[in-house]
Amino acid sequence: VSQVANLTLVSSACDMVSTAYASTKESHPYIRSVCDAAEKGVKSVTEATASCVQPVLTTLEPHVAAASEYASKGLEKLGEKIPLLQKPVEQVISDTKELVSSRVADAKDAVNS
Repeated sequence: VSQVANLTLVSSACDMVSTAYASTKESHPYIRSVCDAAEKGVKSVTEATASCVQPVLTTLEPHVAAASEYASKGLEKLGEKIPLLQKPVEQVISDTKELVSSRVADAKDAVNS
């Protein structure tokens, strides 16, 4: 999970969402109160769940470690095959717009000729 979170595309997307969330909370008092209540609820559920799940996680630790190792290797290969994962969201959007614009221009040229 931490490896996925550290991918440039994922971390920049999370940063964008976090910034938008904070900005929305700051700008709209009614939404802020709903978000604050939801955050408290999620925190309480997380704390309660963590204490119940910990014994199970301890038992499954060797299996989780093996799965984590396997996932890590797969993620490395995926990163090699899909360089897009190493780019920030802003660059992906910009590149996509540029590509679409280029294709539209090519199509217009083909129609005109």
